[in-house]
Amino acid sequence: MADVDAFTDIPTTTLADLLGREQVMDIGIRPLWGPVPRVAGPAFTVRCPPGDNLMLHAAIHRADPGSVVVVESGDLDYALAGGNVCAVAQRRGVAAFVADGLIRDLAEVREMRFPVFARGVIPIPGRKSAVRPLGERVRCGGVAVDAGDVVVADEEGVVVVPAARLEETLTAARAKLAKEAGETLDAWESAHRARIDKILADQGFEG
Repeated sequence: MADVDAFTDIPTTTLADLLGREQVMDIGIRPLWGPVPRVAGPAFTVRCPPGDNLMLHAAIHRADPGSVVVVESGDLDYALAGGNVCAVAQRRGVAAFVADGLIRDLAEVREMRFPVFARGVIPIPGRKSAVRPLGERVRCGGVAVDAGDVVVADEEGVVVVPAARLEETLTAARAKLAKEAGETLDAWESAHRARIDKILADQGFEG
């Protein structure tokens, strides 16, 4: 079994190169304060219908320490969480929120340095009435996320590593990083130019 904590050493750019576009959340899911530390943890999945935040508020008391709470919502009118919810999540060991929606109390969240990746901020909270199951597949930032997938998030974006591919992805990422670390910029430049010039020549470009 792959060491989930080891993914904090892997940039999202490396994971994106290995896993492809379908595992990378869209650019709207971004860190709400910075510089944000890279976070990685198993997904604890939550679904909140627009205008309602009940299940995220329930999730902070049920998510295991180290988990990344991933929220499907899409709501751009009401906040899913505020400062106290983030503070309790942090106190209980939740690594981060990744939410397809909005939060509020950003100054408090920034001061406590709780990582939140979301679409933005709005001052009005949602209601609390809609019960939905926890731990089911959700869609966040255009990516399907299952409970137990590993979510890696940093200032570059958010990548979801499927649970079935953790070991192979970690091994490939470490190998890629080791290769890049051993390559000088001169060597990279030479190989890069040769590759680009070949593509241009194959397309008939002259110049």
